[in-house]
Amino acid sequence: MDKTAVIAIGGNSLIKSKEKQEVEHQMEAVEETARYIAEMVETGYNVVITHGNGPQVGFGLLRSEMAAEVAPPVPLFVCGAETQGFIGYMIQQKLNNALLKKNIVRPIATVVTQVEVDPRDQAFKNPTKPIGPFYTPAEAQEKKARGWDLVEDAGRGFRRVVPSPYPRNIVEGEVIKKLVEKDVLVVAVGGGGIPVISDDQGHLQGVAAVIDKDFASSLLASQLKADLFVISTGVDRVYLNYNQAGETGLSEITREEAQEYLEKGHFPPGSMKPKIEAAISFLENGGGEVLITSPEALPQAMAGKSGTRIKNA
Repeated sequence: MDKTAVIAIGGNSLIKSKEKQEVEHQMEAVEETARYIAEMVETGYNVVITHGNGPQVGFGLLRSEMAAEVAPPVPLFVCGAETQGFIGYMIQQKLNNALLKKNIVRPIATVVTQVEVDPRDQAFKNPTKPIGPFYTPAEAQEKKARGWDLVEDAGRGFRRVVPSPYPRNIVEGEVIKKLVEKDVLVVAVGGGGIPVISDDQGHLQGVAAVIDKDFASSLLASQLKADLFVISTGVDRVYLNYNQAGETGLSEITREEAQEYLEKGHFPPGSMKPKIEAAISFLENGGGEVLITSPEALPQAMAGKSGTRIKNA
C-alpha cells in the first residue's frame, strides 16, 4: 500500500479573496489545489483530504436567516453537514479531473464525518468562535432571547459565538481507514467535523459548536497512523517574527523546538498557533512528520525546496 498523507487544506484553497466567493470561483480555487494534490498521488501517496468550511457555513446561516419566514431554520450542525457535501463534491470532481490528465484512475469518496466532543469541555462554558453575519443591537437582543451567545465585534455589530471544543474521536474513523486500505482517496472531517456528543448507550446528538479543523485533522492523521501530515496555509513556510524585524523562515525543526517557539509566543492565536499545536499533537501520538506550506508551494515543499518540516528528534 502507498504511503498515507493527510492534507488539511485551508481557506485560501477554497476562496482566494472576498472578491471571488461565488461558486465558480471556489471551483477554480479547488481546481488549482487539486493539481498539487494530484502530483502527490503521482509520487506514491494515498491521500486523505480535510478542509475548512467557515465562509461556506457563514453563507448557509445567512441564507437561513434571510429565508426564515418561508423555510425552517438550519441548525449549525446541519449546515456543517451540508457544506461537507458541497465542498467534498468540488474536491472529488476537480481531483478526478487532475488525475485523469496524468492518466491516473483512482476512486475518490467524501465521508460526511461526525467528530465526538466532550460535553464537559470547558469551551461550552466560554463560547469564543464567531460565526454567521453581523446583527444590529435590536437584532442581537432577539437572538439572545433564543438562547444565542453574542459579542460585539469591533464596532461592526454583534456576532454569534459558539463553543470550540477539542475533538475526542472521529466517529467514522474506521470507515475512513477501510477506504484508505482499499486505495480510495478520501475527503473527510470537513470543517473539523460535525460536533456530536454521545450518551451512555452510544447514541449521538449534534451540538452547536465548531471544532478546529487542524486539531480534527491531526486526530484523524493519528488514527490512520499517517506517514505525513500536511497543513496548508497562506504562507510558504512557518516564520519566526512574522512580518516584523528579524523575520526568519524555518525549513526544518524538531517537535521540541516547535514547542519552545510556541511557548515563547511566536505563533499568534487564530493563525499559526493552532497549526503548530496540531502538528505537535500528531507527532506526540507517533506520527511520522509534518509539513506546513501553502497550496502553490506544495510541489516545491515535497521536493524539500520550500515549506517547514517538523519531526520528532
